This record gives sequence, C-alpha cells and structure tokens, in this order.
Amino acid sequence: MKFFNGHWEKQKGVTVYQPKEIYESAIREEELYFLAPDREIIGRGMTLDGVLLTFHVSVAGEGIFHIVAEHYQGIKKRGPEFSLALERQTIDCREENGKFILCSGKNELHIIKKPFSMEFYCEGRYMTRMETSDFGYIRTEDTGVLLYEEQAGPVYMRGATGLSVGEKIYGLGERFGPFVKNGQSIDMWNEDGGTSSDLSYKNVPFYLSDRGYGIFVNEPGRVSFEVGTERVEKVGFSVPGERLDFFYIGGSTMKESLGLYTGLTGRPALPPEWSFGLWLSTSFVTDYDEKTVMEILDRMQDAGIPLSVFHFDCFWMKGFHWCDFLWNEEIFPDPAGMLKRLHERGLRLCVWINPYIAQASALFQEGMEKGYFIQKTNGDVWQWDKWQAGMAIVDFTNPEAKAWYQARLEELLALGVDCFKTDFGERLPVQGVCYYDGSEPERMHNYYSYLYNETVFETVKKIKGEQDALVFARSGTSGSQQFPVHWGGDCFARYEAMAESLRGGLSLTMSGYGYWSHDIGGFEDTSSPDVYKRWVAFGLLSSHSRLHGSGSYRVPWLYGEEAVEVLRHFVKVKQNLMPYLLEKAKENHDTGIPLMRAMVLEFPGDMTCGTLDLQYMLGDRYLVAPVFDSSGTVTYYLPAGQWKHYFTGEQLQGPVWRTDTVDYFTLPLWERLC
Repeated sequence: MKFFNGHWEKQKGVTVYQPKEIYESAIREEELYFLAPDREIIGRGMTLDGVLLTFHVSVAGEGIFHIVAEHYQGIKKRGPEFSLALERQTIDCREENGKFILCSGKNELHIIKKPFSMEFYCEGRYMTRMETSDFGYIRTEDTGVLLYEEQAGPVYMRGATGLSVGEKIYGLGERFGPFVKNGQSIDMWNEDGGTSSDLSYKNVPFYLSDRGYGIFVNEPGRVSFEVGTERVEKVGFSVPGERLDFFYIGGSTMKESLGLYTGLTGRPALPPEWSFGLWLSTSFVTDYDEKTVMEILDRMQDAGIPLSVFHFDCFWMKGFHWCDFLWNEEIFPDPAGMLKRLHERGLRLCVWINPYIAQASALFQEGMEKGYFIQKTNGDVWQWDKWQAGMAIVDFTNPEAKAWYQARLEELLALGVDCFKTDFGERLPVQGVCYYDGSEPERMHNYYSYLYNETVFETVKKIKGEQDALVFARSGTSGSQQFPVHWGGDCFARYEAMAESLRGGLSLTMSGYGYWSHDIGGFEDTSSPDVYKRWVAFGLLSSHSRLHGSGSYRVPWLYGEEAVEVLRHFVKVKQNLMPYLLEKAKENHDTGIPLMRAMVLEFPGDMTCGTLDLQYMLGDRYLVAPVFDSSGTVTYYLPAGQWKHYFTGEQLQGPVWRTDTVDYFTLPLWERLC
C-alpha cells in the first residue's frame, strides 16, 4: 500500500509517525527491548503528546532475527497465527559506539540509537538496511484532531528494507506476472483469479533477495508489499493494525535462506514415489461413467502409456450436492467394486473435494444444526450461490467440525480412495462473519487454506500412513508447503498460459514450496495439437505431472496419433529420471531446497540467470528449457560448466546462449557434468 505521493508528499489524509531515536532500552535474556519516540527528545516536555513505538528484537534461530514493533499494546490478540518452529536463544548483544550489536551465527544486526536505524550483515558483508523513515505508524483519513481522539480511518504499521544497486527480489507466493518482483505492488490476498492475472491462489509474505537474505512478515492476513515502487530503492511492507511482526532471515545464499525459512515455517513432507508418475483426470464438466473410464484406461494401456494415478473430478458427486462425499450412484452404481477394479490395474485413486457444503448436500442440515459452518455475527450460517447454490463453508477452527469433515474423508479412504484433490479454499467472507475460535476474519482469509489442507493431509496420513500421505492442492500460504503437492490453477490452453504457469511455479518454489504441477494442455478451452505436445514435454519434466482440463479429456489420441507417441516418449523419460527425482525429493524434505529451481537459485553468481524465467533446473543437475513457440524454436542459456544433452549426447562448455529448433520428441534437456 502506498502512503506517500512521491518523495516529499504523503497521500491525502495520511499521517506517518516514524521512530527517531532509541530513548530507553533493556537487554533481557531473550530480547533487546527499547522505546522509540516519533521525535528527538531534547527535553522533558518532548515526552508529552507523541507517538511511542515499542520494539522487541530477539533471535529465533541461528541466522534469524525476529523484530516486533508495536504502537498500542492493548489490542486483544486474535488468531490465527502461523505455526512456527521458533528456537529462542539467549541473546548475544553488546552495546558500543552508540549502537547495539546482536550476533547469531555468521549474522549481525546493528541497531543504531540516534538517528534510529538497523543494518544487517552476514560474514561481515552488508546485506540491507532499515532507516528511521522505513518504519512507521500510519493513520489514514486523519482529521488533524488530537491523537487521543477517535480517528476516522484505518491504521497501519509499516517497515521497509533497502534495495542495493542491481538487487533483485523474488518470491511472495505463486505469481504469474514478472518473475523478478522489482517494480510490483503486491497484496497478500488469496483469490481464485486464474493464471492470467495478478491475483494468486497462494500468497506467501516472504521475499528473497539475490543478495542472499529473506524477509518473512509474520502476518497471516493482508500484507501489502511495494517492491521498488513507492520508493524505488526500498521494499516496503505494511499491515493493518498496531503491530508489525517480521523476521530477517540471514543466509549467505538464497538456498541457505530458503532452508532457514522452511525450517521456521515447516519443511515439505516427502511425497510418495507413486505420486511422481503420470496422473490422468476425467477433467471437469465432461460426461463419464465407469465404462468411459475403463475404455480410456484400456486405450492408454494399449498405447503403452503407463499411468500412476487416476483422478475423478467434481462430477463423481451429483451436481448441486457438492460436497456430500457421496458417489453419484446413477453413474457409479458400484463405487467400491469400481475402485477395487482400478486398484487391480495398479492405479492409485484421487477424488476432487472442496471445503464447501451445498444446501442440497445431505450434510448441510447436520452441519448447520451443529454449528459446523462459518456463521454470520447474528448466528445465521453464512451462505452464497457462487459455485454451489446456497453453499456454506466448513469452519475448521471448530474441532468438532474438523473431525466431522475428516470422518467423511475416512469413509472414502476406507472405500478405496488414496488421496484428494483439495480444490478451492480461496473465497472466504470477511465482513459480518465469525469463526468458532474467535479468529479475525481478515486474518483467517489466507490462513484458511492452511487449515483446510492440513485437515485433509492429516486424514490421509492417519489412514494410509506417512509414506502415502498426499494432497493435490490449489490454495496455500506460508507453511502450506508442508502438505504437498500444489498445482498452478486454471490456465488457458495456449503458449502464453504455459509460460505464465512456469513463472508462477518458479515464484512459488522461491517461496518455500518444494513441488509444483500444472494442467498439461491447459485447463480452459482445448489446445491445438502443437501446444498439447509441447506442454506434455514440459509437464513430464515438472515435479508432478497431470493431464487435466475443462470440457474435454486431455487424452493424447484426441490430439492425433503423434501426440500418443510424444506422451509415451516423455513418460519413459521421466521414468528414467525417477531415481534422481526421488533423491532430490528427499533433499527437499531434509533441507527445504525445491525440486524445481529457478536458474538464479542454482547459479546465484551468474548475472545472466537473475531474470531467466523460461527455463529452470530440475534439481541441481538437469536444465530444462520448454518450447513456447509453434516453430519449435527455443533460445536458452547454459551457465558455466560442462553440459551434456540428454537426447543427443552433445557436449558443450558454458556459459553460452543457444538457439535450437526441435521436433516434438525432444527439447533442451541438459545434464550438468561439472
């Protein structure tokens, strides 16, 4: 959010109170505590009629500084809160030459008393700075009346870090626009907007600098980031209310900071081996029954295309009844027998769900009577007609509602289902509603996706065991990476959407997520055979691979016989890479370093890699450059080192730019030899 109008002026009605100096301080066992008034105190009278910010600075783990700045402290704290693995340490702090120096491993935080500022160092190298003007308590729609009188507009707390010359910022969740976030204004607010907009299903208030450090704003609700926009030499972040809580994560490299961040917010679980194979979906709004499903599977088998997972999308349930978790027996009269027959084919089985209960659902009356849904403040169930007529939303803050929902899932797992596609979870009301545990609706809006996927993941883990625990999720926030796998949402069936999907995936994996998938062939509309075949190559060289769309099946023969051959070919390529992929998945589980990696993450010292978003690394060894043009031409970059082409055996010494024109059975896939 922008509070200033250029460098000199503020927006109309905005008043900013900035900490000018440290007035009083104390070093406690676990924190440095200090008071910072909005003026220089040159006499006793200056302590009257002013704003005073209270700071708490601590060490939350080696290399991690936790900074909290508060204005009014009498505000009742309402949930939710991110679940964090804090490792509070006895603070190593000394005072010298008018500043405090806090140490944590190879990191130092220098807090200058007057004028107030903070400087961050790693191994003696300057990382970033926060000046007195970077902090602020902000009143909007200010009337100019005395400070103790009621103000008309909302209030905010603000912070900002400096951008060094040439410094680039990444992350902030799954974003489909420019991969480098410099020059963007970004709000953390989960929305169902597709991949062709600046909205996101997965907002993560964490950014990563190519200098090596990261900033995590510990606020599950709306956080506004101004990345080199309001101030071109700053990354600003603001939150509504009286408290700013953030972590400086001080790795010397981006990989190290990702490891520290995921150690704090949760490392991804290790997906089961079968999940890395090919998934085939019934697709959305298609007509199918068991006979259709078996015919499709027979034809895939006859084509020599091995499948790992078969997915039933929404219409395994009856229309208007989502979700009642009941098979539409007019179409599937023997669901248990069908699932058994599918298992006998060696398939794992996934079904679509969401956290919404339609009014026609068999579960609606029970959920309403027992108070299992998000309610209006007058006690009524909150409902609307978007998606499903009269639908309500399960309130996962109610332990009984959570157990009730999980019991429905357990019934499906007992029947033969192996995992769930956890769709939606972004459209949450914030006005005039309340949660069972008293959580603030604005703060719950993004965090709901965490509770939803945690609920489902826990259930699968309980019934199927840790080795087979998996969801296929669309929405998320900080910490949701613990519940893999995530996919990129609704994309169009064209090259532009294929490229924007890749940008979204790379942005997400720079935000702590280890695994990412997308709808091969595009979701909306039906692609040309050309786009389908190119997307197949890209999809089978992603961490997880699913054929899924809307209105038509994504089976290869609908795109021509060559598409069948192309799909079979790249499934075998992925099978050959499987031991390596499983090794890198274990690495992600242990360290938080993603399986699909932006070039800049693997080659941080190569300035060319800083902006590359049309190619990526699969682990640390394989470079993938998908084809995004009907001519089959692709231009890409090989960094320094010795490289070997996976398909041709050709070897090259990097760094080098290269342009290839390739057929549908190949693409630039290079193995890094050294």
